[in-house]
Amino acid sequence: MARIAGVDIPDNKRGEISLTYIHGIGRSSAVEILEKANVNKDIKVKEWTDEQQGEIRNIIVNNYTIEGALRSEKQMNIKRLRDIGCYRGIRHRVGLPLRGQKTKNNAKTRKIRRVN
Repeated sequence: MARIAGVDIPDNKRGEISLTYIHGIGRSSAVEILEKANVNKDIKVKEWTDEQQGEIRNIIVNNYTIEGALRSEKQMNIKRLRDIGCYRGIRHRVGLPLRGQKTKNNAKTRKIRRVN
């Protein structure tokens, strides 16, 4: 298994799909990374050379916010919304949907109280 950004990506999948196993990288970002590294997106990860892996690793580390840093950034953004008391922050605090969805019939997953 290739290890990029602390994540083991599967060897038997195409590079475009394997890179999506990293939190913060989707399909379009994966294609963009592989184009910058001059790697064919259709070859499997086990066929990558060490130079190609190193180039991909450098591009990801230098140009993208991924994994732990991305998760903490998202949490800080939610905390900021809660602290300033805006509508979205209040909805986060109460545990309700925040993008205008109706709650009379749906939103069961968002309204459920979790047992700690």
